[in-house]
Amino acid sequence: MVCVNGHDREFPELDQDPTLTHLVHLLDMKADRIAIERNGDIAPRSNWTNLVLEQGDKLEMVQFVGGGSQHRHTIVKIS
Repeated sequence: MVCVNGHDREFPELDQDPTLTHLVHLLDMKADRIAIERNGDIAPRSNWTNLVLEQGDKLEMVQFVGGGSQHRHTIVKIS
């Protein structure tokens, strides 16, 4: 179980591949549009493939959403 944005979640699929990259894929998120903090530290995208998630990890995930004519960006927390 990992905590994603304050919610405990089970991901049985992570038993086979417990990397952050796999979790992003399971959540059907676009890697180039999110930022992730793991246990209080920013998780650089370049390390996601090697970053192995462990039981009890706390993740904060935000998604950047563009829109409008002035190309504003909004940060949306993923629950």
